[in-house]
Amino acid sequence: MSLASPGWLWLLVPVLGLAAAYLWQQRTRTTYAVRFAALPMLESVLPKRPAWRRHVPAVLLLLTFAGLALGAAGPAVDEQVPRERATVMVVVDVSLSMQATDVAPDRLTAAREAAKQFVDGLPDGFNVGIVAFAGQASVLAAPTRDHQAAIEALDRLQLDEGTAIGDGVLTSIAQIQATAATDRTDEQGEPVPAQIVLLSDGTNTVGSSIEQAASAAQEAGVPVSTIAYGTPTGTVVVQGEIVPVPVDQPSLDALAAATGGTGYAAETADQLDQVYEDIQSDIGFETVPKDVTPQVLAATLLLGLLGAGLSLRWFSRLP
Repeated sequence: MSLASPGWLWLLVPVLGLAAAYLWQQRTRTTYAVRFAALPMLESVLPKRPAWRRHVPAVLLLLTFAGLALGAAGPAVDEQVPRERATVMVVVDVSLSMQATDVAPDRLTAAREAAKQFVDGLPDGFNVGIVAFAGQASVLAAPTRDHQAAIEALDRLQLDEGTAIGDGVLTSIAQIQATAATDRTDEQGEPVPAQIVLLSDGTNTVGSSIEQAASAAQEAGVPVSTIAYGTPTGTVVVQGEIVPVPVDQPSLDALAAATGGTGYAAETADQLDQVYEDIQSDIGFETVPKDVTPQVLAATLLLGLLGAGLSLRWFSRLP
């Protein structure tokens, strides 16, 4: 919980003072009764009622005062609300290592199907673009609200030599900036947020370095969430020889961390689906403060009414 005007919490000081005074009054009252009356006489004179009852209205009254002080401070809680606008670039590695079959039926096929579900589940108001990279990066679909075009673009993924992760990020940033030039703000006048979701199974081998890509993403204010995809024991056959193609997760995690994104890892198709679901939830919602002053004041009123009602019921008077 956060407070819009925490200075109003100083109103709790007199409430604490009142609580201290009540405790002192109860202590002196007990001392006075014991001093001036014999215990057998007290037992015959005092009414037979549970001692705790006389404290309940006072406690509820003090809680009512505390609730009023909290309400004056403007309490708010974090709430997840759907984003209406965003630009998302889905970047897919199509290097030859993506033909490895350690993920059934193979890495590329599983990645394509998971990416389709991811795009299909994004809010309609989001711009979605597709970039593929091997030895160089290619824009298969510019970011638009036509999600079906992006899904169809994923069917055009083709394997090639090389792994240009840095170029994939830089190309995506260029697409985001081009889109921002014509789609500058959301309905509240704020810049439309953007994010890159990059899936790869290897190490950057050609083109721009990951450090250059991270620096450009930082400057553009675009987080890059990465998915290290595949198993450490993945292999492909190149010219009749078995070549290991382990995942370089540390490099991808470093890229994500440097840009404010999140690094994920997936070794199976099911894990990849779950990763995309997590990213979808993260991108599709934003956390905003929700004012709960009315709820706090309503609860406070109910506490006060309860205290008054119990006092009337048990003692025939208001507290």
